[in-house]
Amino acid sequence: MTRAFAPGRVNLIGEHTDYNFGLCLPFAIERGVTVSAEPLPGERFEALAADVGERDAFDRGDRSPAEGWRAFVRGMVAELEAAGHRVPAARLTIEGDLPRGSGLSSSAALEVALALALLDLAGRPELDRIELARLCSRVENEWAGADTGLLDQLAVLLGGEGHALLLDCRSLETEQVPLELDGWLLVTLDSGAEHSHAESGYNERRDECRQACELLKVESLREASRKDVERLPPPLDRRARHVLSENERVEQAAAVLREGELAGLGPLLDASHASLRDDYEVSVPEVEAAVAACKEAGASGARIVGGGFGGSVLALFPPGSEPPRDALEVRPGPAARLLEDEG
Repeated sequence: MTRAFAPGRVNLIGEHTDYNFGLCLPFAIERGVTVSAEPLPGERFEALAADVGERDAFDRGDRSPAEGWRAFVRGMVAELEAAGHRVPAARLTIEGDLPRGSGLSSSAALEVALALALLDLAGRPELDRIELARLCSRVENEWAGADTGLLDQLAVLLGGEGHALLLDCRSLETEQVPLELDGWLLVTLDSGAEHSHAESGYNERRDECRQACELLKVESLREASRKDVERLPPPLDRRARHVLSENERVEQAAAVLREGELAGLGPLLDASHASLRDDYEVSVPEVEAAVAACKEAGASGARIVGGGFGGSVLALFPPGSEPPRDALEVRPGPAARLLEDEG
């Protein structure tokens, strides 16, 4: 049997920029998803999602539609085999302490943990992590129906303990940026509104960005200018304005972290949230209430995280403050890994 763990992630800043070939600043967190895999005779796969007590079983080559976590399991087996990595039939057990639908990327954590466990079970050497991120992204795009970029998978696979990951989504160049909290607290607060990428307006926002690129005759909004944005019709002008301003905020946040001046991060989080709310329009009343609760408790900055339309907010609290009671402290943790030495 083999076991693999993949963390969730929090995107410190840089939302909806990944599929626009922009800049992001995520970090892996300590919570995540663990997948255990043991070989079975024959060609049949069995899977158990332990936290909800749901089961699935399917034969190799079965491409029938599936929903929820089952789509990820079936899609991962199919995509690994399509890439030439034949995996043995297996019994899979999925466990985790990462809330689903909260904007902490439980889907990417599940994809990566499945991939690492199945590859190890097959005796395959681990793939290049950027290649593996692309494979996991195909599972999310083609099997789960969410037209996401590579942000989540790369954060899960390349994160570093005590660091945020500055990611250029055009070149895929990365930089480990120290995230030294020194008494400051980063917390997430669940808004209570569960979101789903595929069922929300996420795919609509991505399509609007494509339309903006077509009108501006650019490959991505990374190539657009502020002057270009002014020529776009609404709401495309607002969508593009968010992307451009958010890229600037990522650069500013990375500079703040390098200097160790966390007080400068709060206003950037607030500005990011205002842009996501007003220009990208991905907030909902429950999220606004969660942001307000954090600010009332003394947060120096707070913003929606993840794809939007629900999920969690991220807030930064100065030393000595008390976040809301239901807030979850998050710290930058290590990347996805096999657990054979721990289990």
